[in-house]
Parts: sequence; C-alpha cells; structure tokens
Amino acid sequence: MTEAELVHLDIDRGIATITLDSPHNRNALSAQLVTELGERLRTADGDAGVRAVVLTHSGTTFCAGADLSEARGGSMTGTASTLLRLIRGLIDTSKPVIASIDGNVRAGGLGLIGACDIVVAGPRCTFALTEVRLGLAAAVISVALLPRLDERAAARYFLTGETFDTAEAVRIGAVTVAADDIRESTAAITAHLLKGSPQGLAESKRLITARVRATIDADGERMVELSARLFASEEAREGMVAFLERRPPRWAV
Repeated sequence: MTEAELVHLDIDRGIATITLDSPHNRNALSAQLVTELGERLRTADGDAGVRAVVLTHSGTTFCAGADLSEARGGSMTGTASTLLRLIRGLIDTSKPVIASIDGNVRAGGLGLIGACDIVVAGPRCTFALTEVRLGLAAAVISVALLPRLDERAAARYFLTGETFDTAEAVRIGAVTVAADDIRESTAAITAHLLKGSPQGLAESKRLITARVRATIDADGERMVELSARLFASEEAREGMVAFLERRPPRWAV
C-alpha cells in the first residue's frame, strides 16, 4: 500500500506553498515527513518560476518536534543527520522561505522556523523547547536557532522548557511578525518579495544567512553526534516513555 503524502506542494503565481499535513502525530518530524519536506523544498528551489516559498501547516500544531514513537525504537544518528540536511536545505535554497504558522511549535519545530528567513505567527501559536524535560537537549536545531535568539532568552527557554507566546517569540527573535491573520500578513510579505529580482533575492539571502551557515559548518556534525548519544541514553528512554505514557518522568519533582 502506498503511504499517504504528509507534505504537500502547491505552486501559484510565483509562490510555492509547502504544507505539513500529518495531524495524527501533530506534524512530528517522522522520517517520512522530513524526507518529503526536503523533496518538496528541492522541487520548489529548482523551479525557475518560483520566487518565494511559504512553509505552513494543517491542524492546530505546526510541528511537535521529533516523532518519539520512532525515536525510542532505535539509533537516531540517521534521523539527526537527515534533520541537519533539511535545516541546511532551508538555509541554502536560493528562494526566501517564509514560515506562516498559527499553532503549537515544539522542540524541532522551532528548528524549522529558525531555518526560515521570515516567520509570521498567529494568535494561536505557543512555543516551547521541551527537550530538557525528556532527558535531551535541543542539539541539532540549535545550529539554526541560537544565531537568531537573544542569548539570555535562549538560556531561559533551553533550560526551563517552559511555554511562551507569540509576543515573546517576537521579542527574543524567534518570530518576525505577530499577526492576527497569518494569510493576510503572509500575502503582504510575499507581494513585496515578488518585486525583488531572483538574483537580488538569492544574494541577499546569502548575506543574511551567513552566520547560520557558519554555525552549521562548525558545529553541525558534533550536534548530530550529541543528539544520537542523548537519544540512546537511559534518561532519554525514561523521558520518552513517560511522555508517551502521559506520566511525569522519574526525575520530575
């Protein structure tokens, strides 16, 4: 049986819209979703008629982070490497990438928006780096996220795992625009992008992503190794099982 598509691509008047559509697991970063997202992104980047990419979602969650049902089943080295390639793909694509979100963003989902050039977030958004509560760390996604964030805020949210709202996400640099209507705000931004030349957009993007690309080059593989080691640990196994069983982990007080 053919697996149902989890990531859709629609191209219309120069805008490629990529939609995460895996509501059964809150758009978690399963192997299939990450692979399909990378494929859709490469298709959009290779289309000369596409001037910008909009990354959005179905349902009430943009992305819940790692698919823990997969993560507890074996080594995460391959998954972490694939995620790093996806993040690098979002950074390296010659087209501006706009995240247009109005839902929950957790863990690896923040890595995706960190790799986007512009982030429009609606009033239903909540954000959290929950890895620390599972015996993990936001390792691979840190290469895209930390260069964007206020350092003091990064320390707080990486360490506490607490939830914050769209206004706070704008304040700390995780989000570009807080919008009551994400469709309207995203359309306004893409209208401006369509006035830019392909060369101008591509070279401008290279300038603004230089710091993130340098961080990936310097730390990416080390973060893949760290992620795999943490996912294989006893603490992480306890954290993931506790999450799936909807109970506190042993260390929670």
